[in-house]
Amino acid sequence: MESISYKEAAAVFQLLSHPVRLHILDELRRGEACVCHLQTILQRPQAYVSQHLRVLRAAAVVEGQRNGLNIYYHIVDDRVLRLLAELLGPAQDARSVPICPCPSCAGD
Repeated sequence: MESISYKEAAAVFQLLSHPVRLHILDELRRGEACVCHLQTILQRPQAYVSQHLRVLRAAAVVEGQRNGLNIYYHIVDDRVLRLLAELLGPAQDARSVPICPCPSCAGD
């Protein structure tokens, strides 16, 4: 396992210290999700969710992949996945949300 500096480690912990980002990451470790799905799960406005996703992308923790009109996000940093597993336990199964308009939840 590669070691990182204290400064880099502090940046990861700071990233994880926001409850909404932690909730987003917990949802993404279940499987990839689009903004509208995260918006529905978090019950927050699209702009608010997108702002936190921008922070996670800038830190190279998540990446997005466009599929039609939606961008699906997934975690790309294995260290963050390991930290989440240690802190929150095993990831739960992906969930669909009946009121979510995304193709994944709508069953398209």
